[in-house]
Amino acid sequence: MTPFIAELIGTMLMILLGDGVVANVVLNDTKGNNSGWMVITTAWGLAVFVGVTVAGPYSGAHLNPAITIGLAIAGKFAWAQVIPYIIAQFLGAFLGAFLVWVMYYDHFKRTNNPASILAVFCTGPAVRNYVSNIASEIIGAFVLIFTVFYITGAEITPTKTAIGLGSVGALPVALLVWVIGLSLGGTTGYAINPARDLGPRIIHALLPMKNKGSSDWAYSWIPILGPLVGVTLAALLYLQIHI
Repeated sequence: MTPFIAELIGTMLMILLGDGVVANVVLNDTKGNNSGWMVITTAWGLAVFVGVTVAGPYSGAHLNPAITIGLAIAGKFAWAQVIPYIIAQFLGAFLGAFLVWVMYYDHFKRTNNPASILAVFCTGPAVRNYVSNIASEIIGAFVLIFTVFYITGAEITPTKTAIGLGSVGALPVALLVWVIGLSLGGTTGYAINPARDLGPRIIHALLPMKNKGSSDWAYSWIPILGPLVGVTLAALLYLQIHI
């Protein structure tokens, strides 16, 4: 598997499971309908675990243009690979969102609330205030990448290693995304990932769905610019600390 394919598949799985849990919670007549924020944040953390587990050995499992750019600013990733990674991440996000629509097709048809349909695909503010909304995304992305800089890999030295133990290396990032969702996600839905938000938002705009309403393009720049500013600040601080 090439790094490009790994980023594509890893991001696709992450979005399929992440947007999938939102569909399960907010769409009508699902078995998980109205099961709440804890279910959403927990599944999003586990969705990241799945994506990182699959893509990690081949690409480092960025799954997020903000992560890719932040690592490049910090000197931990080659700038020449940034564009291919971002393209793969957006393609994966498109595919993952499309699969959610296929999976929950009957439930989209039974849902009459445009806000619920849009929420499956992308984030939105609980209180629309662009200044505080972008601040939320900056802070969330700052916490994400700054902590990623300090996640270290463990080495298993005994000759006999438990089956599957290597995949536990994906757990710290999953826990990180989970706690960001629980602690900081109540304001904007914690996109903290431009591909995670923009890719599915475009799919929402393109797919034929009854009662889908607007794709809220007026807000769409917040989950793009906010994470990019957040990771830039975190990377610059990291470099300053480690001069």
